[in-house]
Amino acid sequence: MSGRDPFCPPRRSRSGASLTLVFVGVLVAGAATGSLPGHERKSAAAAGRSAPSGYAAGASSGSSSASGPPAAADGQVARAAAEAMAAGKSPVEAAEHAVSRSGDRWGAVYSPGDFAQFQDSLAGRYTGVGLWARRERDGRIDVMKVQTGSPAADAGIRSGDRLRSVDGEKVDGLPVTDVVSLLRGDAEDAAAGTPVTLGLERGTRTWTRTLRRARLSTDPVTVRRLADGTTVIRISAFTRGAGDKVRTAVRTARPGSGIILDLRGNSGGLVTEAVTTASAFLDGGLVATYDVDGEQRALHAEPGGDTSRPLVALVDGGTMSAAEMLTGALQDRGRAVVVGSRTFGKGSVQMPTRLPDGSVAELTVGHYRTPGGRGVDGRGITPDLDAGGDPVGRARTVLTGLGDPS
Repeated sequence: MSGRDPFCPPRRSRSGASLTLVFVGVLVAGAATGSLPGHERKSAAAAGRSAPSGYAAGASSGSSSASGPPAAADGQVARAAAEAMAAGKSPVEAAEHAVSRSGDRWGAVYSPGDFAQFQDSLAGRYTGVGLWARRERDGRIDVMKVQTGSPAADAGIRSGDRLRSVDGEKVDGLPVTDVVSLLRGDAEDAAAGTPVTLGLERGTRTWTRTLRRARLSTDPVTVRRLADGTTVIRISAFTRGAGDKVRTAVRTARPGSGIILDLRGNSGGLVTEAVTTASAFLDGGLVATYDVDGEQRALHAEPGGDTSRPLVALVDGGTMSAAEMLTGALQDRGRAVVVGSRTFGKGSVQMPTRLPDGSVAELTVGHYRTPGGRGVDGRGITPDLDAGGDPVGRARTVLTGLGDPS
């Protein structure tokens, strides 16, 4: 099936005021796109549309397709777009009209510039200043992490600094996603080398600094070993290559030791990468089922995964989309104990329609279910155990109960 990762939250067109969702914590506008494999697309040649490059089945390899979206989604967009364009509106305005008229919570419109950024995010690349940020309970925005070698690092910005403003606009009280939008600027104006002025605070000192955006990359998979030999694999997003990195981490972990799979704050990404990750822990079998315009499909893990190591999956309210799909598969199949808090609940399937000017509109066409038949959309995944105040410590205790010999 061609299409954006149906398990990953979309971002709105810049003309819609802001990019609404991001890889949580990382200052990269928009979540990654992807595809579900194995679905044959119906032709939309008569409508003059094609699937955007990189949206084909197997999008993790960067292939493309000339086939269009399923008939229902295509027809809905086409009808509303035709009416709007007949009234003299642009293709993007027509697409936004179609999405707003549909009442689709996850419907999205991408300008050509946004879509180019979107494609970059598939490979973990972005244009920005290299900040990770978080919103505190009082609404202030603090710098959580600074990427080594980034413009922010070169400017001396540190973890713990307060971000007060971006280009003169105060950020206190704003969602982190809106702060991301300000830091990146409009898609058309966010090229490497463009300036962005930050207002900062550290203790009693306040200052402003103008940085130049740069082309940066992120590593969505980090691996660390605890003193007792437990391997902690954190996946921040399912960008290209994430699944193989997880499989390598599992193969090279200490023999017999337990693994903590940290999916907290993972907002999704390429579903093919989530399936590859599932394959690291399962010996084949069902990962999820999904429907597209009523047609049922299934995703299966590859055989040969490590099924003997004790495994705990850590989740929270920021665990979304493809990360929920993976969590549900490991939980339903009895492969992992899930620790944390209820996940976000994004289990719908979106498909893209390319417009004549290169912009892209998407509408929801179906939903997926876990191997046990559970629907996730609007419900999320309920963990087996609460994380308490020390999620990693709680996970380590669970591993010990599962028989981790370390």
